[in-house]
Amino acid sequence: MERNLALEAVRVTEAAALSSARWMGLGNQKAAAQAAVDAMRRAFDAVPFRGTIIIGEGEQEESPMLFVGESVGSGEGPELDVALDPLEGAHSVAEGRANAVSVVALAEKGGFLPVPDTYMEKIAVGPRAKGAVDLTRTPAQNLQQIADAMKCYVEDLTVAILDRPRHADLIREVREMGARLKLIQHGDLSAAIATGLPESGVDVLMGVGGAPEAVFAAAALQCLGGDIQARLRPRNEGEIERARRHGIRELERIYGIGDLARPGNIMFAATGVTDGEFLRGVRFFGGGARTHSLVTRSRSGTVRFIEATHRFDLSPVY
Repeated sequence: MERNLALEAVRVTEAAALSSARWMGLGNQKAAAQAAVDAMRRAFDAVPFRGTIIIGEGEQEESPMLFVGESVGSGEGPELDVALDPLEGAHSVAEGRANAVSVVALAEKGGFLPVPDTYMEKIAVGPRAKGAVDLTRTPAQNLQQIADAMKCYVEDLTVAILDRPRHADLIREVREMGARLKLIQHGDLSAAIATGLPESGVDVLMGVGGAPEAVFAAAALQCLGGDIQARLRPRNEGEIERARRHGIRELERIYGIGDLARPGNIMFAATGVTDGEFLRGVRFFGGGARTHSLVTRSRSGTVRFIEATHRFDLSPVY
């Protein structure tokens, strides 16, 4: 896999972010999501590879574009698997809230676990706590293990959790342990990735969120040197059946980072749509806009933050 593909992936996420950011705060979640999908699909046509979407906008009958199994890319170059979300946090964009991002991950064939669109329980950490997480243990036990690995006190840790009623017991246990707590309204993907970036101020992500986001987080953390464990938490019989259609039979199985995103040559790119844990959102100005993106590769471990200025008179695709 050519390393230049990582920069091509950033162009794809930039296009989706620029298009969807126009809808920030306008209350139209569907329009924001569609703008991201349309722009990402157009941008993929210029990327020199043969991609197959493993995680996308849904099954073919659910989405006319960027669906699971769809081919993307120019049709020339390496054959790769693609995990994508043109707009992770469409609700955040519609309400003008934080942590909306556009993401693309690339891997060699078989590199991503094809999870259904359901929920997963997750715990994610950065490189200093790699190997210290275990979903068979209680949150308190995990926090102590993480603190021991990071050579600090539990009270020094900052734990990000989605502010949801389902997390009431988890929040109470984290508070009882004395860890610092950061409740987030949306965007547990951004928080999971932030654990791999020391300057973010987030040490741990805990709680239940989207299953596809667990795979994106695993791809990013494979590049950043972090760790994640996850297990399915389907909400109803329909989601259980969806999991079975994806070939998942052990619903209680705990997936490690290597199960979600296989070690190898992984590339991950994300562009901020609204301000978030580690990326700034799109800034518009007369005749253009500025974007802030992260791109990283597992093979080199290189992490790049890219600030780009886009001139709309020269880039009408945006």
